[in-house]
Amino acid sequence: AREQAQLKASVVEEDTEEWQKDSSFMGLKRVGGVDLSYIKGDDTSACASLVVLSYPALEVLYEDCRMVAVRAPYVAGFLAFREVPFLVEAVQRLQQEEPSLKPQVLLVDGNGLLHPRGFGVACHLGVLTDLPCVGVAKNLLQVDGLARDELHREQIRSLQRGGDMFPLTGTSGRVLGMVSCGDYNNSSKPLYISVGHRVCLETAVRLVKSCCRYRIPEPIRQ
Repeated sequence: AREQAQLKASVVEEDTEEWQKDSSFMGLKRVGGVDLSYIKGDDTSACASLVVLSYPALEVLYEDCRMVAVRAPYVAGFLAFREVPFLVEAVQRLQQEEPSLKPQVLLVDGNGLLHPRGFGVACHLGVLTDLPCVGVAKNLLQVDGLARDELHREQIRSLQRGGDMFPLTGTSGRVLGMVSCGDYNNSSKPLYISVGHRVCLETAVRLVKSCCRYRIPEPIRQ
């Protein structure tokens, strides 16, 4: 928790890049996606993946997928200590092998500020790599009074049209993320988008939506 608090002090919750200020993201050429996937029934063998796509065409430019042995135990709220080292290594390999393909932003399968201590996987990876990062989660993390209760389900049901969304406001009054429902394949399952590092929430949401062909944004899906 101490290490998280120290690293959290470095999180930047606003846009820092020129391309972020342009409504069509002019200047954005490469978007990365990262994920750690576990073998069913084995929580120590995982595949760490980093994929870089061209933008806006979303064509795969680079893939790095390798099996890793996960040694740190899973502890709620500390997932990053289990997963981030492998993702940092993947980013470092890319910088060494194909520096011209370095992503300008990473979409992370997990949460950013939407976290018990406001420092999820997307924040952790962003601070350690100094890359803009966005958290994209499939399930709601129940923090700061947020809950998968009837009110939340009712709000999700009200997201009829693709592009509909609503903010996740905790009992503290702070907006921790955005719930977005896409217009892809009529999926009614929402995405939970939160700031990771060096990007504001509005930009994060626009970027994720622009990368979706299906429910999961393409960099993470690939």
